[in-house]
Amino acid sequence: MKARVTVTLKTGVLDPQGKAIEGALRSLGISGIAGVRQGKFFEVEVDAADEASAEATVKAACDRLLANTVVENYRVEIAR
Repeated sequence: MKARVTVTLKTGVLDPQGKAIEGALRSLGISGIAGVRQGKFFEVEVDAADEASAEATVKAACDRLLANTVVENYRVEIAR
């Protein structure tokens, strides 16, 4: 199975990289974009018997390594 993990900063956590991207877009003449927040995306292969155990395995990976749960949220999607 494949899992898609999206990691984003929690609301209220400053995002200097997002601000830099916002400024770069403005300097490129692209207007109308504001509030840029950057994140991370992982696509992983999971060897599991079913979707529930695959999700549990990926969530354990997120809690222990892929996301800093103090300042980041994550979302897991399992696809066959």
